[in-house]
Amino acid sequence: MSRPCSPDQSPATALLRVSRACLASLALPLPAFALNTASIASSVLSSNCLEYKVVGVCFWLFCTSTGCDVRTSVKVRHFIPELVVSSYATTGSNPWIEMASLSSPIVGAEGGGNLITPSTRRDNLPRFKNTDAIGHPSGWASTQLASRSGYACASGGTAFLPYFLSTLDTLAWRHGVPENLYPESLIPGQREIGSQTGGNMWGNVYPRQGFLVQPDDFKAAAVMAQRTADVVTRDGQPHVYLPLTPDASAGYWPPAAVMENQTGNHKWQLLYPVMQNTCAIFPSDAVQSEDGGYAWSLWRPYSCCQRRGQLFIGSINFAQ
Repeated sequence: MSRPCSPDQSPATALLRVSRACLASLALPLPAFALNTASIASSVLSSNCLEYKVVGVCFWLFCTSTGCDVRTSVKVRHFIPELVVSSYATTGSNPWIEMASLSSPIVGAEGGGNLITPSTRRDNLPRFKNTDAIGHPSGWASTQLASRSGYACASGGTAFLPYFLSTLDTLAWRHGVPENLYPESLIPGQREIGSQTGGNMWGNVYPRQGFLVQPDDFKAAAVMAQRTADVVTRDGQPHVYLPLTPDASAGYWPPAAVMENQTGNHKWQLLYPVMQNTCAIFPSDAVQSEDGGYAWSLWRPYSCCQRRGQLFIGSINFAQ
């Protein structure tokens, strides 16, 4: 059996042939792989996504029976992977294999797929994507442990909790009710991912449903993921979901709701069809999936400081 990257002979000619074969293999597109909990957990080891920094100082009033004094602690800011957002065409085919059963077809949410043809002249038909937003398996566990030191913030999300399953949000996700009539859905230029003037507009955030006229499959899936994050990170939306909106407390500042095109507000890390160790916002480089399935980790920024007294006095931020 041929072993292009593991030669069983050592002559110079064979070694040269093997080296060329190995280099050629590295130039090939990475194949899709099985996305499971273990691989998602390993994806958090990314300094680019974490973006850890010391941003200021917090002040606490510490009192005992002998009197009170002011103590300080370091204020830090970093991103946390809160959600795994999957976007896929066939109902029940979430790329995260352990979670696929959560979104099996139900009455009113069967089928799926894209209303497109292979013809290049028919690229104006809508694509459809289901989406799931599920608590990241490592973001919560790792930050809960690290936050005890005071040098890392605790996540507001809960691991494996399904915050949004589009199969349960049938009226809004498959029919656009009531958001088809919202001003953001009817007025051009409102809530767009990218921009018309920049020549990189991928689609509108509203209506936050599963259909979009977009010839590029990756871009359509990304718009659906952005729509899902837009819903989940806000309270009181006309959808069936659990809000991920942690409350601020003394020395703890959770992120604002996700807003498209804002770099300091959130980040996306591609998990499927290939796993990347960097984060970006949309628009980003497109990576096409053979099976129409995509998944990202949603990272959001938290700020916090170690509690060093009974009363939080305030904080100051360093000049950025």
